[in-house]
Amino acid sequence: MISVDNVTKVYRSGSTEVAALRGVSLQVEDGSFLAIAGPSGSGKTTLLNLIGCLDTASSGEVIIGGVRVSDSNRKQLALFRRHHLGFIFQSFNLIPVLTAYENVSFALSLLIRDRTRVRDRTMAILADVGLADMADRRPGELSGGQQQRVAIARALVKGPDIVLADEPTANVDSETGEGLLELMRELNRRHSTTFLFSTHDGMVMDYADRLVTLQDGRITGDETRPAESQSAAAAGSG
Repeated sequence: MISVDNVTKVYRSGSTEVAALRGVSLQVEDGSFLAIAGPSGSGKTTLLNLIGCLDTASSGEVIIGGVRVSDSNRKQLALFRRHHLGFIFQSFNLIPVLTAYENVSFALSLLIRDRTRVRDRTMAILADVGLADMADRRPGELSGGQQQRVAIARALVKGPDIVLADEPTANVDSETGEGLLELMRELNRRHSTTFLFSTHDGMVMDYADRLVTLQDGRITGDETRPAESQSAAAAGSG
């Protein structure tokens, strides 16, 4: 599904250059539940942004589902994001004047014109995240965990191939965070959607079936764990 081949990313400000990624290569299979971890400045968010087509590499190749996104222009990248990718942000990024239903349905309505299909799909995904009875509430009327559930529903409503989550548990308490991870793990298994996390949170790392660690823009670890190890680690973190 995802191939990152010898990718570098250099940010320039005047005569100053900062290398965020230095020759990173990574292969990610369909249906993965993968965490990218590392200290601040390690390059994990940059890597997530490149895979999410929110930024472009300085060199190297990024290929997703056979599409060479590193060679695509801005319009092509926007269309690719719309059809294939979902995003979950630590600050939720919900539109405050819209209800939960409207926040989730908006992205889907850009792809599907049939209002009945949009409504049915939106209500189905809100039910999946346990918020069907709160569809008419605005973000300010929801708890932080409920807002993040709306964000998860918004990311999944289009049926994306990949969901990219940047610190999705950062703004919720540990109990709520664990519930969100259980939810995303269940949705990952049910729909075979690939989840990629950028995280500092040890609980997210424990839930992941694969943990990639970055340091100074380079991959320093890549650990795949069997399901029983994940279950034990997750139970220990609780």
